[in-house]
Amino acid sequence: MSFAAELVISLLLLLGGLFILIGSFGLLRLKDLYVRLHAPTKATTLGLGGVLGGSMVYMFDLQGYATIKEILITVFLVITAPVTAHILAKVAMHHQVKTMGRTRNDELVKRAREQLPPHDDDEQEEDAKDKSNS
Repeated sequence: MSFAAELVISLLLLLGGLFILIGSFGLLRLKDLYVRLHAPTKATTLGLGGVLGGSMVYMFDLQGYATIKEILITVFLVITAPVTAHILAKVAMHHQVKTMGRTRNDELVKRAREQLPPHDDDEQEEDAKDKSNS
């Protein structure tokens, strides 16, 4: 294995490990659920991207061709981490999980909690006609 490949692999692994470590500290240190969601979704996704990037370079140097496994894992993580964080934040918002005292825009949080799912106007008209005919 060449020195350049070893250097790139080492840098990617160290960078990935650093991001994962920062994400772990953020998960422990941050006080609010909404703020805590940023640590695992942002930093850890970047960290795993670095580790998987190092794995891709290693396998390319070892085998002489790129495999798609690491790329698929990276794409899966990049797609699923933000979606999972969004769902967790939405559930926490509807269950009225308290925010930090320093949270600004409390009126926006209250307004978001009051929102109802959208209704189709045609369905409402049909429901009103059905009720009047009964």
